Amino acid sequence: MAKVDLKFGKKLKKFGAIDFNACYNCGTCTAVCALSDEKDSFPREMVRFSVTGLSEDVKGSLKPWLCYYCGECTTYCPQEAKPGELMMSLRRYATSRYDWTGLSGLLYKNLLAYIISFLLVIAGVIGAYLSDTFTTEEWFHYGHYFEMLAIVGVFLLILTPNIFRMWLYSVQSKKKGFKLKHYFSAFGELLVHMFTQKRTLKCDDDAKNKIWWFEHFILVFGYLALLFTTVVLDWFATEVPFIIYMGYVFSGIIFIVTFDFVIRRIRKRSEKSTFSHPSDWFFVIWLFLMGVSAFAVRLLVDTGLILDNFWVYLFHVIILVQWALIIVPFGKWTHFLYRSFAMYFDKVNKLNAA
Repeated sequence: MAKVDLKFGKKLKKFGAIDFNACYNCGTCTAVCALSDEKDSFPREMVRFSVTGLSEDVKGSLKPWLCYYCGECTTYCPQEAKPGELMMSLRRYATSRYDWTGLSGLLYKNLLAYIISFLLVIAGVIGAYLSDTFTTEEWFHYGHYFEMLAIVGVFLLILTPNIFRMWLYSVQSKKKGFKLKHYFSAFGELLVHMFTQKRTLKCDDDAKNKIWWFEHFILVFGYLALLFTTVVLDWFATEVPFIIYMGYVFSGIIFIVTFDFVIRRIRKRSEKSTFSHPSDWFFVIWLFLMGVSAFAVRLLVDTGLILDNFWVYLFHVIILVQWALIIVPFGKWTHFLYRSFAMYFDKVNKLNAA
């Protein structure tokens, strides 16, 4: 018998859920959802789990990640229960359950915790600079090494264990047997969805949704390419023209696309951007600042003005450290990773059940 969490509704509201208790199970959301079929009731099942307090069923479900939030369910809900916003809050809740450190839940539920963590990073970087521990050359040198260590450390110590916990809750707990061949057969789903997020094209066939998908695809490509250029090719230190121009292009892509994303959220151009959690804003603004600051640092290096404007590099380092230690492991960035693995695990579950 499923265990009921009587305080589950209050918990979800701390993750951004609103008005979902207004649902009276009419099924309109499922009728209009392009992802619904005879086997998957989007998002009706998750709404009922939330209303009835079945938190363990929510934790073990992949459906919050299979939803790309086109907003149709919220638009047509006769009770204004906002099922789309509930699905977003369930993704935040699920993230907090996967995270073994507990910090994701703390940050999602507490804006002050986010602000304090950002301020601590600022204080740490400025304090290190004022202490004169490192020379200007060493700042560039160790800044590059920090990027490499942060990537490896965050993935090995935080994200990999969290993905394992996600697998335990959503695949292993189903008790349908472990068949290794299914993991190999479904692996293509992980790669396809990680780099294309193609499932979002099922949400809506209009031009606006296709433009949003294309921008998202370009952003993922630009971000990964800039990461490779900066970390592997050492963009700030290299003198190879091709690498330098490549870095400018990729940082420019991030600047342009994230700027448009910010404008979308401010103007609420679509249902996707109507309701924004603080973590949504932090993700897009910090990614925007990453692109702008990286572009500015390289430009100052090329013009020989970096020493006279070293504060620009310090600003970039502050954004970089906040991104690497706060937003990537505990913020909205993880949704990109968890959603991709959810598609993979969902395929594995289907193969196991066949």
